[in-house]
Amino acid sequence: MAIVGRPNVGKSTLANRLSGSRVSIVEPTSGVTRDRVAVPARLRGPWGERWVEVIDTGGIGVVDRDDLGPLVEEQVGNALASAQAVLFLVDVRDGLTPLDRRVADLLRGSPIPVLLVVNKTEGERLAWDVDAFRALGMPADPVGISAQNGDGVAELRERLLELLPHAPEARPGAGASPSLSIAVVGRRNAGKSTLINALAHEPRMIVSEVPGTTRDAVDVVLERDGETLVVIDTAGVRKRGRIDDAVDFFSQARSKKTIRRADVVVLLFDVTRRISGIEKALAKYAVDRHKPVVLAANKWDLATGRSPEEFRRYLDSNLPWLPFAPICFLSARDGWNVEETLALCRDLGRQAQRRVSTGELNRVLERALEARGPTRSGHRVRVRYATQAEAAPPTFVLFVNDKRLVGRAYLRYLENRLREGLGFPEVPVRVVLRDQRAVPQGDLPR
Repeated sequence: MAIVGRPNVGKSTLANRLSGSRVSIVEPTSGVTRDRVAVPARLRGPWGERWVEVIDTGGIGVVDRDDLGPLVEEQVGNALASAQAVLFLVDVRDGLTPLDRRVADLLRGSPIPVLLVVNKTEGERLAWDVDAFRALGMPADPVGISAQNGDGVAELRERLLELLPHAPEARPGAGASPSLSIAVVGRRNAGKSTLINALAHEPRMIVSEVPGTTRDAVDVVLERDGETLVVIDTAGVRKRGRIDDAVDFFSQARSKKTIRRADVVVLLFDVTRRISGIEKALAKYAVDRHKPVVLAANKWDLATGRSPEEFRRYLDSNLPWLPFAPICFLSARDGWNVEETLALCRDLGRQAQRRVSTGELNRVLERALEARGPTRSGHRVRVRYATQAEAAPPTFVLFVNDKRLVGRAYLRYLENRLREGLGFPEVPVRVVLRDQRAVPQGDLPR
């Protein structure tokens, strides 16, 4: 189900209201939404509970500062081509506009059902103005709502159920929950949307030379080898001092939230440009949250005179906290090594999910302790017991006689030894210390 209309009539607000979450950026600037943002929404009515996919679209007739109107409208057309119903949204406060009539002309001959929704009808006076939009010639009676306050949305859901009597009872994708969530992050114009489109085998995201084209975090569902994957395109990150407006601020915040909810992070960078503080900050943010990271060197076809080994050394010198992260050289525009990058993400996802036995863990830990003991300042630190508490990230709890005696440098040493010895060569691991009183006294179990 696609929500269409001219700019700034409340399409993103309605998408958020129907889905029950803030999936689209809502801001009074026209043209904030550019790509198709799809999200599941639950509908309840006399026939029971149904699920639909709501597609938020950019405004038809948008004129934004980056002159991306034609590309936005192309995405609207793609959304309409795949939709089974359309919500045509107008703004009662502005009355009928030429752009509303243009959208109506586009939809009037549509073979799929169209429901005219009149937004911002807060108050009795505005509710009376809903009938004026019958002049648009839509077949069904208009529905007056307030997407902001929720007024009339219950009636809208019932009308949607009438339009979609065969909507599935289960949440879209519920039968095949994504096995892996991959966030693609990087600075502006690194090629993130191009990579997403190459993976999706369709123009799912707007691709433009204009920096900052993508603003929302957009989930794109992929199928590979019978597995459901979600790849999340994010807005390009800018330096904090160069954030121009609220749209940039929310885009940046969504990018960081995407890293937090992802299983694997693809840090994409343009090899024709020097590594900046932006990539360093993103890499540090991901590692601090123990996210597996793929270093994706995009536009490698333009890196004349550079060898992979030389570039790896360059990355290691600039991202010293990611020496274990694998690197993939690719060209998203040409599709070269794109599937290999996805395969690498899937491999990291499997590594992060791995669990080891307590005996195997403690044998590796014992060898690490023998090679380099934690004793310092005349105090003997004794590790009593260790166990894996969880996966993704692989988290190991060590019970010691006094955790205050273990410094950060030694913790990093243990993390490296556990990662190498337990089959986590390319993902971060987490070591948590607990004092000995939490468990009975004893030596490391074998």
